[in-house]
Amino acid sequence: MALVVICGQPCSGKSRAAGCLAEALQETESKPSVRIINESSFHLDRNQSYADMIAEKNLRGVLRSEVDRSLSRDDIVIVDSLNSIKGYRYELWCLARAAGIRYCVLHCDVEEAYCRKWNEERREKLESAYDDKIIEDLLRRFERPDSRNRWDSPLFEFWPSRDGIEKSSAAIVDAIMYLTKKVDSKTRDVKVLQPTLATQNARITEATSLYEMDRATQEVINMIVEAQSQAMGGPLSGVSLGPGLPTIDISRPVSLPELRRLRRTFIKLTGQSSLSGPPPPSDADSAKRMFVDYLNRELGNG
Repeated sequence: MALVVICGQPCSGKSRAAGCLAEALQETESKPSVRIINESSFHLDRNQSYADMIAEKNLRGVLRSEVDRSLSRDDIVIVDSLNSIKGYRYELWCLARAAGIRYCVLHCDVEEAYCRKWNEERREKLESAYDDKIIEDLLRRFERPDSRNRWDSPLFEFWPSRDGIEKSSAAIVDAIMYLTKKVDSKTRDVKVLQPTLATQNARITEATSLYEMDRATQEVINMIVEAQSQAMGGPLSGVSLGPGLPTIDISRPVSLPELRRLRRTFIKLTGQSSLSGPPPPSDADSAKRMFVDYLNRELGNG
């Protein structure tokens, strides 16, 4: 139904804004299903998640993947995180467009001095707080939303240090009207994003890739099990899977549970790398080559 991106500097009131919006939506006549996705959903420590660029990139990948899985025509998904990089907000907007749903951004606009003050108050209360070095880095790199950008529009803004954040806040009232208003051919003030042919084809390609990888890796497992039974527990050297494919070289017997575990890990790693790189292989032979190379590295003679 909709994707809501909460945006703001660290310790600017984003989680309170997300909570107030979710509660207010539940009090509307339509009572939509609402889900908040944030670091707490995955029990992630904020200092570890923003310790360096690699950890931060991994965090964005985890959140983006969960958003992608959660979007539907029936639910409202609220992303409660910094969402401070405009390129990342664009990626989230693309997910909403591919799903054919509404999209909006809620910005908690707070002076940096208040962010530091509220972070220190959390630390004094023994609540989750940012380390000084990390919060300064995040404050410095924050990229403000701009309603002229399609991925920052429509933009609803709070000023928590001045007005606080309540269910009755103007930004929440305006956002609820936008998210729950019935749309027909005459509606002009509510925009439901429409998927393009490219985004639809991308989803079809991704589904095909996952299917081919699942099938191809299972075939490799079956071949290894069969080859091991013929080798009577000895090492496998130069076992061929077919023309153009690498041979399998395994220095020791490998049980079926271990092969299944390695297969799951390989599929997971390949899926994670596709978030920021090329998609998974879309044909069986490519998937087999990658999986055999992975097994040779993990189980071979080194």
